[in-house]
Amino acid sequence: MAYQLSATKLLTYRQCPQAYSFKYDRGLSSPSAFGSPAFGIALHKTLADIYRDWNYDYPLPSLDWFALCWQQHTGELNQAQIHEGWLALQLYYERYIAPLPQIGKPLGVEGKIKAKLQISNIEFSLDGRYDRIDYTDDGLELIDYKTNQTITPSDGIDLQLGLYYLILEQIYHQALKRLSLIYLRQGEKISFDVTPDHQAQVRSLIGDLALKLRADTEWDPQVGDYCDLCSYQKYCPAQTSQPEPLPEGARGLRQVQLVLGI
Repeated sequence: MAYQLSATKLLTYRQCPQAYSFKYDRGLSSPSAFGSPAFGIALHKTLADIYRDWNYDYPLPSLDWFALCWQQHTGELNQAQIHEGWLALQLYYERYIAPLPQIGKPLGVEGKIKAKLQISNIEFSLDGRYDRIDYTDDGLELIDYKTNQTITPSDGIDLQLGLYYLILEQIYHQALKRLSLIYLRQGEKISFDVTPDHQAQVRSLIGDLALKLRADTEWDPQVGDYCDLCSYQKYCPAQTSQPEPLPEGARGLRQVQLVLGI
């Protein structure tokens, strides 16, 4: 059975191996830091419909097409959210649709992707989600829609680039050339070019994780600014001189099945 990995898992492991073990191996829950996702879900689903359902025999959709798609996903929103979402979609149309001579059909919208990777005799299942994948002249561009109030590129962007590089190369046999974050409220687009260093960084991190999984070693805590927000401080020897024992429902350390080449 393959050991599942995502960009979120890799970021957690890089920040603190012990927090990673508490959450993913021992099964300790942590409270969510996010509120209701209805607004973001509505915008993401609208943009997915706009690209997926458009008749590409015609060069450009109209703003009426945007309005029709938006109306299908506003049922759980209040009037203020409906208004704010429509303003964001109008801004998107003005910035990224109206100036084009013709809209390009994406390779995919709002999907899941998965690939396999074997390191140190452990098979990893690499998982990812995407909002949109576009063809470019020299490879693929991954589009990620953001509904943040402010423009703050997420932590671990290099890990996300490297992980998606590995997955997309295996699925489509084409290289990921860039990741673009589109901040819908502000109408701004920030792009990151993908380099071989991103792939090497992720392979190295997964290799380090594989060694820990095989050797069943201690998952040493890594102290940093993120410790103040960590849900596992009471169990952590780096945060308290007398850490509490893990709760009764905690799982034992996972026994990882090795994949042995013949």
